[in-house]
Amino acid sequence: MVLKRFLLTCFLVVCCVFCYAQDKTNTSYFDVNYFKGHIAEHNKTLLHLIKDRPEGVILSWNKQTYGNKDWEQRFNYPDYGASFVYQDLKNDVLGNNYAVYGHYNFYFFKRNVLLRIAQGVAYNTNPYDRVTNSKNIAFGSSILSSTYLMLNYKKEYIIDRFGLQAGLFLVHYSNGSIKAPNTSTNTIAFNVGLTYSLESKPLNYIKTINREADKAYKERIKYNLIFRTGINQSDVIGSSQFPFYVASMYADKRINKVSALQFGTDVFFSNFLKAHIAFKGASFPEEDISGDEDYRRVGVFAGHELFINKLSVISQVGYYVYYPFDFEGRVYLRAGLKYYFTNRFFTNIAIKSHGAKAEAIEFGIGVRL
Repeated sequence: MVLKRFLLTCFLVVCCVFCYAQDKTNTSYFDVNYFKGHIAEHNKTLLHLIKDRPEGVILSWNKQTYGNKDWEQRFNYPDYGASFVYQDLKNDVLGNNYAVYGHYNFYFFKRNVLLRIAQGVAYNTNPYDRVTNSKNIAFGSSILSSTYLMLNYKKEYIIDRFGLQAGLFLVHYSNGSIKAPNTSTNTIAFNVGLTYSLESKPLNYIKTINREADKAYKERIKYNLIFRTGINQSDVIGSSQFPFYVASMYADKRINKVSALQFGTDVFFSNFLKAHIAFKGASFPEEDISGDEDYRRVGVFAGHELFINKLSVISQVGYYVYYPFDFEGRVYLRAGLKYYFTNRFFTNIAIKSHGAKAEAIEFGIGVRL
């Protein structure tokens, strides 16, 4: 209860600060949404944890853009803001989740359809404990990474400053294998909500960019060097956590103002895998594992980078070309965010996975030459 009040207070304080920071080039609105749905059965081991239909509340503050910056016009004048989500998972074993996010709202079909993409951090009230809560295989830690998507029909200014929105809501919780167990949950829900605009009417949209020039924009091939690290753990509950290191080099080719294609290589030094190989060799002789197999892996990948402003979204698909120990398959995926401090230097946070199974949350720093 104390945590709930603390998070709610933080959210309201942030909202108030943003509200007072408004200027004549932007407007803001709040939305409050109720959602109810079901936990997707993406893993059979979760079946005993799905008891009822989870429900919750989404509180959000949104800053509307009108094209004062070029990127706002390129993305059809998106909103950006902050969200707070409370979710009752309808099972005492799973507990409840409280989460805070940063988000973008993108608009389609004459601004009647909203797509919200949000990334944040969540707190779970009842994670796995070997003695007191051994059934919660979904959440191995209290602190979780969380992503949510919202696809809504939205109509503002229906009655004075009040409007409505409704549609689909998807929220994912996982700790990125920082601590086992980490089966994670995905909730698919229907949401309905009320919006309240802080201004009596919207501003006029600015249209100054040359879209044909944007499409024709090109850059020479750039070369990127990035070092990633973090901690993770194998699926064996009670095993130790280890740091990992990833050295990556790739080339990217900017094909227009918002997109670049990538091709490169990763070298993985995953210390948890070294311990896991030794454990397998000692504990499962029938699997014909010596325990001395090389824990290092080398992959090649292709990817895409979507440039928004100083922030960009990366998505990559990789394949291990050096793969001495079989762990979750040879294909891997990476999705994340990249923030440019300057035109050259950037930082990166990404989730690396094999299909729906996360291996690590990677924190990186790099240079684009």
